[in-house]
Amino acid sequence: MPAQPSWWNDLAAHLAEHRHPIYAADVVATTARLILTTTTSEPRTLLAHARNDTPELVGALTDFFRTHGHLHPPPGLAGQRAAACRARRIEATPAPLRPQVRGFADFLLLQREQAQQLGLRPNQLKTIEIRLDAVRDLALHLHAEGPMSWAGVTTAHLESFLALNPARRASRLAGLRQFFAYAHRAKAVLHNPTDPVTAVQQRGFHGSTLTLAQQRTLYRRWATNQDVHPHEAFIGLAALLHAATITELRLLTDSGIAPHHQSVQFPGRSVVLPLDDATWAALQGCREHRRRLGSDNPHLLVTRLTRTHRGPAGAAHIRDSLAPVGLLPRILRSTRLLTLADELDIKLLTASLGMSYAGVAHYRPGTMPPVSFM
Repeated sequence: MPAQPSWWNDLAAHLAEHRHPIYAADVVATTARLILTTTTSEPRTLLAHARNDTPELVGALTDFFRTHGHLHPPPGLAGQRAAACRARRIEATPAPLRPQVRGFADFLLLQREQAQQLGLRPNQLKTIEIRLDAVRDLALHLHAEGPMSWAGVTTAHLESFLALNPARRASRLAGLRQFFAYAHRAKAVLHNPTDPVTAVQQRGFHGSTLTLAQQRTLYRRWATNQDVHPHEAFIGLAALLHAATITELRLLTDSGIAPHHQSVQFPGRSVVLPLDDATWAALQGCREHRRRLGSDNPHLLVTRLTRTHRGPAGAAHIRDSLAPVGLLPRILRSTRLLTLADELDIKLLTASLGMSYAGVAHYRPGTMPPVSFM
């Protein structure tokens, strides 16, 4: 190659460590040919060419580039994308109503910067986009009825707009309240038309859960049935008994497992979690399954796709593993969280699960009988 890529030696070392020598040599040669053909060595561009010209390289190159940080987004890219999204929403607003929407966007960004400087929790960029969505949609609704300024908006206009989509009433109203409060301070409106408007919200958890009989049936299946795939058993028991999330299950590695104490520390949790005998046995089944695949991937849940690299399994694999019982992991987790929220102190629960206070409080109104498998 006329110019050797800066990552070339790292690629060779990575392949030598994680791939069979014959396969590694083939990947090196094919990658070199691809670089010569496309005249590029930039990781993202090279991967795009590989998907079209040499798809057999995609897995090995993706694993290498991710492991060595070559696929991280450039600094500021998320901010640039968010700015482009905000600009599209502002431009979609009818011209007579646009200046106040642009000022509102600037106000939200200023709020975010001030919160960051003070060490408070700032609004996410996605939240700002949702707020602008509500204002843009209202502006389009008003403009369709005829030329109008923000000063002429009444409570009746807002009610007619919110009635278009009752399911989003609370979310839209939150954005409109913030906008008209800003517009009132900026003297764009004389009064806040959102003051009399209300949106009744159901509080607490209202999702699907399992009965005690269903939990016992699943526990027996995963604890005693030797024909069940070890991934299904561990995922099911970890979610049902220990409220594990999909992300925690995907990212659990050997470094988080303590065999001498029969415990694990899920990623994101500060507390080491002792496992019951059934869940520990299922975990050992997953480790044996990984050994049979001949993989050095450190993650507990290794599939035929991830056995050749060191990346985690996809979220789809976690969901698909429970397909034999027709359940989603979140249903198992929600069932356990309702029980824990009813039995434990909320501060203890937030610390042990790594959840926010609001996230745990969401489950407090629900009541369920204690889970027992005796």
